[in-house]
Amino acid sequence: MGVAANQETRGFQAEVQQLLDLMIHSLYSKKEIFLRELISNASDAADKLRFEALKDDSLYEDDADLKIRVEYDKRLNTISVIDNGIGMSRDEVIDHLGTIAKSGTKEFFAALTGDQNKDAQLIGQFGVGFYSSFIVAEKVEVISRRAGLSREEGVRWTSTGKGDYTIENADRPRRGTKVVLFLRKEEKELLDGFRLRNIIKRYSDHISMPIVMPAEGDEKGEETVNSATALWTLNKKDIKEEEYNEFYKHVAHDFEPPLAYLHHKVEGKLEYTSLLFIPTRAPFDLWDRQQRHGVKLYVKRVFIMDDAEQLVPAWLRFIRGIVDSDDLPLNISREILQHNKTIESIRAGCTKKILNLLKDMADKNPDQYRKFWQEFGRVLKEGIIDEPDKREEIAQLFRFSSTHYDREEQTVSLDEYVKRMQDNQKAIYYITAESFATARNSPHLEIFRKRGIEVLLLTDPIDEWVTAHLEKFADKFLQSVTRGDLDLDEQPDEKEHKKDDSKVTELTKRIKKALDEKVKEVRTTQRLTSSPACLVADDQEMGRYLEKILKASGQNVPVSKPILEINADHPVIRKLDKEPDEDIFTEWSMILFDQALLSEGGQLEDPAGFVMRLNNMFLRLADKHPGDKKVSD
Repeated sequence: MGVAANQETRGFQAEVQQLLDLMIHSLYSKKEIFLRELISNASDAADKLRFEALKDDSLYEDDADLKIRVEYDKRLNTISVIDNGIGMSRDEVIDHLGTIAKSGTKEFFAALTGDQNKDAQLIGQFGVGFYSSFIVAEKVEVISRRAGLSREEGVRWTSTGKGDYTIENADRPRRGTKVVLFLRKEEKELLDGFRLRNIIKRYSDHISMPIVMPAEGDEKGEETVNSATALWTLNKKDIKEEEYNEFYKHVAHDFEPPLAYLHHKVEGKLEYTSLLFIPTRAPFDLWDRQQRHGVKLYVKRVFIMDDAEQLVPAWLRFIRGIVDSDDLPLNISREILQHNKTIESIRAGCTKKILNLLKDMADKNPDQYRKFWQEFGRVLKEGIIDEPDKREEIAQLFRFSSTHYDREEQTVSLDEYVKRMQDNQKAIYYITAESFATARNSPHLEIFRKRGIEVLLLTDPIDEWVTAHLEKFADKFLQSVTRGDLDLDEQPDEKEHKKDDSKVTELTKRIKKALDEKVKEVRTTQRLTSSPACLVADDQEMGRYLEKILKASGQNVPVSKPILEINADHPVIRKLDKEPDEDIFTEWSMILFDQALLSEGGQLEDPAGFVMRLNNMFLRLADKHPGDKKVSD
């Protein structure tokens, strides 16, 4: 069967076409990055061949001299990037070049703004790789053959980037991939050896294998353009900031430089080098604990695997970079990594270094740390749950909103809170809520505001789990202002306003009878100063916000009844106490309960019933004859 019989035309995945259109318009000012991306892909392909050849050296096909070749042809108006790495099969070409198979795709497109500068950053954060070719090319051709397949199983992929691509079998004697860019007419300036060499030196000098180009002028043969030295093997003093930044962009496939990095070498009984980076922005799939694209593992400068999740814990999955060990065997597998003492030591060492880096950043560069916390704080909080022995150390890095500043930005540390605690204050007080506005305006804060006691305002869903695991900090217990009884000393002015206990008890019994099964208990409270009522959870029961989160995730949650606390001195409660009509009393008690539920961001079981009861109340207030007919159902 001839090549032509295997030719087919396929449409791009919709997201690919959208990404191509965005790149051409948003990334044109950064068009040189196409060469960096293609060289980076070629380097990855060579790394993967090295790894697979550890088990089957026949994959080298008598050509173990791995290199990347860059060519240009002024007559054909083309630039080519050629590697002798692992190559691709027909199915792999379709998967890699025709679709975007990554999580976070939907979120990425939803985040686009239409502003070219902002979208350019988002596109870089998402990672474009091969598709950046279309920034400068009107047509792209890819010829590839996977190592181990016959030359007749090569494949040719061709596209103009406008809706579809053509794929067919091709005779490919050599393994690896050749990417040919047919440049747009206005991009002819790129067809210059000096210009291409400068781009390679600027963006890809750190690539650890040779990048070669045909010699210029009277010279013959080829010359190596880059340093071809693994950056992490060099002395830190000999590496420029720009080189670190470009290496990060290579390993992370990011457009922006990192927020921070650490380069560390361990010598002695255990020997390894780590070069780890904190990105400037969070990737779109950061919240998926199963998606790990962070740290590459090398053994004696030989690439072993991407995404070696055993090297850093899941709560540090935003970290990018490499670890190169001298003590692991070259044929190590993921299964062996899970129970390897050397890996455990490397993981512990890397984790300690990253925490020290973050602590140093928080102490010496608060503005930089503020950026970090905004992007990665929610993930760092997972460490409280995953690493019980490091809870206090990790908690020192946390930042929260609080009533001290009354602003949404999370800048308050637990250390800072403890230093501001009042002399007789027994606990670190906090409230969890769905939003900053709900937390800030919660009636549960009234007594704390009156007494000048600071309360942390926690609005990340994970905070419910954080506070469940972080019981103490600096020997101070954490206490929710919405759970259980408050252990606050009663003030003299508060004692003066207390109502007669017997009358209050009679009132709480009436309200409990009116609300029946809606509440576990009705009692008076010292929490409230200006609101008539609030809902609280019992000490041993789940908070209402956590209950809401679990229900939203589809989990079966046992039904728990809240406690209704009333402010006996509030005019509404006094009016309710004096209402002789039990039907009206019941209606008003229901309104009181629903208002308390709404004030904490809860959802009404019967919104229509709530509106009807409010309307009835309005009519009674407006009418001098309280016995007039009520609004009907």
